[in-house]
Amino acid sequence: MKKEMEERISLMKRNIVIQEDIMDRVMILQRVVDKKMTQAEAGEELKLTERQVRRLIKNFKQKGWEGLVAKKQDGNKKFRAEFKEEVLKYIRGKYHDFGPTFAAEKLKENYGLQISKETLRQWMMEENIWKGKKRKKARIHQSRERRSRFGELVQIDGSPHDWFEGRAPKCCLIVMIDDASSKIIYMRFEVTETTFGYMRCIEKHLKKYGRALAYYSDRHSIFKTTREQCIDRLLEDTQLYRALKELGIELICANSPQAKGRVERANSTLQDRLIKEMRLRGISSIEEGNAYLEEYIKQHNKKFSIEPRSSENAHRPLNKTEKELDLILSKQETRKVSKNLEISFEKKIYQIKGVGHGYRLRQANVTICETFKGETKIMYQGKELEYNIFEPGGPKEADSKDLNHVMDKVLIAVKKG
Repeated sequence: MKKEMEERISLMKRNIVIQEDIMDRVMILQRVVDKKMTQAEAGEELKLTERQVRRLIKNFKQKGWEGLVAKKQDGNKKFRAEFKEEVLKYIRGKYHDFGPTFAAEKLKENYGLQISKETLRQWMMEENIWKGKKRKKARIHQSRERRSRFGELVQIDGSPHDWFEGRAPKCCLIVMIDDASSKIIYMRFEVTETTFGYMRCIEKHLKKYGRALAYYSDRHSIFKTTREQCIDRLLEDTQLYRALKELGIELICANSPQAKGRVERANSTLQDRLIKEMRLRGISSIEEGNAYLEEYIKQHNKKFSIEPRSSENAHRPLNKTEKELDLILSKQETRKVSKNLEISFEKKIYQIKGVGHGYRLRQANVTICETFKGETKIMYQGKELEYNIFEPGGPKEADSKDLNHVMDKVLIAVKKG
């Protein structure tokens, strides 16, 4: 190694008179390459940041000592002052809180103004529009290898956030992302993070791609019971687990947010880029947001997804009719039929029709299926029973989301009276 270093220095002296500081850099960087010095130690000696040291090492490995010789560049001066002012005008206007990378993309996409993200970063910092972020002290989370096939493992998560920046109430974005490719499979805005919200998303996934081998979620009570008496990893008492079990899809719960890092990082990106895209388009409601998501997903996947290691698709055929799928993706509860062929459920009385087999139904256990489409079905031994609904009188009930709607009805009734 010493002889190789001497030959390298001799060659440099024959071809160019190298400044003393360049020689110092060569010696220090060679020690880093030989693993005799850390990047941090090299940075202290050269009075550079670790990021600058890494860049020098990359140039040193690729081009040798020539990669360390500063080249005369015009830098930002090559741009006309008018061009710079035009760029900054748009930045101050529409893109004042955009990062340099995203802002450079939008300037090219919307105005045909092509500029590198690094040049834009410098301009934005000069104008105090952007402040460089300090690197956080890294916490070690060892990486898990991606699954090899598309559809083998789908990470699923809900992200409550102020997605419309005050133009609409805060809501939850449910995201489904493929582990092998980081491709967003589906996402949807919901008022809150609920079982029905996840079931809506799962239905879309099933109909478009088929059945994944497994879903990977957090330990939210929608997926995993939080009851103390439940043995760990037994999820039988959650509606979503029961539905996925009927579909032959495994549900795996992560022990930490870092374990499902792909969907967590996607949420972070969405809270930056998706919010700003919706602002530029004037999107101000959940309905408008959901209508736009399909277009955004295509843009996102084009930029951030990768090809899986295997070309094989791990999704399996659904093999369920529309009616069967509706029953599976429902909230199900068991009720006992009274001698009067009545069932009490959600403060309503369900009166079962069909006098011909009434005796057989007395004291029988039936299953009430409440679908996310707003339908309620009563099933007995695989058959759907017809019924009438009787609603006993009593005070009205409404949560905070429904209160205004209920009051509007009361006011209308008072005016009519």
